[in-house]
Amino acid sequence: MGNISYVFILLALVAEIIGTVGGFGSSVFFVPIGNFYFDFHSVLGLTAVFHLSSNLSKIFLFKQGIDKKLLMNIGIPSVIFVILGGVLSKYMNGNLLEIFLAIFLIALSGLFLYKRNLVIKANRNNAVTGGILSGFSAGLLGTGGAIRGLTMAAFNLEKSVFIATSAFIDFFIDFTRTIVYYQNGYIHKEHLIYLPFLLVIGILGTYIGKRILNHIPQDKFKRISLFLILLIGIITLVNVVI
Repeated sequence: MGNISYVFILLALVAEIIGTVGGFGSSVFFVPIGNFYFDFHSVLGLTAVFHLSSNLSKIFLFKQGIDKKLLMNIGIPSVIFVILGGVLSKYMNGNLLEIFLAIFLIALSGLFLYKRNLVIKANRNNAVTGGILSGFSAGLLGTGGAIRGLTMAAFNLEKSVFIATSAFIDFFIDFTRTIVYYQNGYIHKEHLIYLPFLLVIGILGTYIGKRILNHIPQDKFKRISLFLILLIGIITLVNVVI
């Protein structure tokens, strides 16, 4: 037990809570945090397994409804392209992927902060495109929930339906990339000691996030999340470059 970093476990819980309330998903925080403790490819493996429990929790806690049309239009291309991104990640240097991740986080948060009312037209083509981009990003960089969130926001779903549908799509993405990452050799035996903790965190963090959503407007918390994403992106970039 001495090899376990309890600070990492605490940060993973915070990532799950903020990701649930902010609507971006925990991976946008969990991946860069994990990079301070493990190599990038190992973080991808841990993220996929961690998200399986996290998304099952969201599906259970926000089970008031699922938009089946969006599930198909976004989910199918997401699953296809997460395989492509996951396979491609095997042939790219971990440091280079960390730089891509940092730039992605900075650009994404900057875009959302600058364009506060940014919306995408609610049509099938944009849903499919969002699924492709979010799936590929999830496979290659470990996080794609923010892209999917931006795409789904165009369809003006009720909050519980939004979260449940997004979690259902994410579950299939994570199930698929877990298989790809395992074949890539990203899931290591020495890191499996964290899995029981991450499974509990996935459930506990989602529950706490749901309770917070009942008391704090999501829009306000979303801006806080965006500033945190921007900060994490900058720290990640500096850490890799220096």
